[in-house]
Amino acid sequence: MRNTRVGAAIGLVIGVLGLSAPAAVAVGSPASDSGIHIRSGNASPGATVTVVTRACGSETYGKGTSEAAGAFHLFAGDRKGELVGTFEIPEGTEPGSDTVTVKCPPRIKITDTYKVTADRTPSGAVAAGFGGATDKGTQLAVGGVLITGAAAGGVIRVRRRLSGIRT
Repeated sequence: MRNTRVGAAIGLVIGVLGLSAPAAVAVGSPASDSGIHIRSGNASPGATVTVVTRACGSETYGKGTSEAAGAFHLFAGDRKGELVGTFEIPEGTEPGSDTVTVKCPPRIKITDTYKVTADRTPSGAVAAGFGGATDKGTQLAVGGVLITGAAAGGVIRVRRRLSGIRT
């Protein structure tokens, strides 16, 4: 009876995690009504921005303009009907919003905006753990020992309950 409950609980947890993963991915990339998808990542000066659109139909070329970076070209992407272009945000660009305009033949013009943030270039390693950022061997070893200990404790507890030994 207990095995059934444990199995049902594990199945429930795996099911919830499996169903929540697509929702988490969808939250990270909101759909835009403009027909342009702007992938800016950390859109600070010096960063590369990728613009993707399917609004041009079967065209294999388009022109784009960014208020901050100027003109760029869009070419056929990996998927059919998709145009992809990239540009770099110039150094010295002030934080705020940048407007991107894409034009395709014959008379398609679409516009969208994204946020440009302040330059947040990290300097140095993060001081929050077992040494520097290059010391991953120690971290992996300690993590492996902790996981193994937790698994062994769980096995011992289950075995003691199944055999009826109580203290």
